[in-house]
Amino acid sequence: MKSKIVLTTLFFFLLVCGWFLWNHRAQPQEDASPQEVINPYADAEIKAVVIPSENNTFGYDIYVYGAVLVHQPSRPGLPGRMGFASEEDAMKVAELVIKKIRNNEMPPTVTVEELRELGVLR
Repeated sequence: MKSKIVLTTLFFFLLVCGWFLWNHRAQPQEDASPQEVINPYADAEIKAVVIPSENNTFGYDIYVYGAVLVHQPSRPGLPGRMGFASEEDAMKVAELVIKKIRNNEMPPTVTVEELRELGVLR
């Protein structure tokens, strides 16, 4: 009988200890600041080169540290394989893509609305 009381008491004690430890385990602090995201492209060597495309149109390549990161021979976001009407239009879009890369927007997608804002859709 005495051993039954001891075992019951021990079981209850372990149960309470387990409950206490479970409810008081390490919790993340609410005031802790989130880890800062490191941007590998903020100070990168990035260069745009206008390239020829189909039917006397133009596209662009974006180089990061001398390696091609983006090869865009056609107008992004639009069907078909035609490039931009002028080298200037291709460079405007390439500069937007470089801006997105520098802001660590990966992949640096370009929307039709952004093409309209740049005035490169004809």
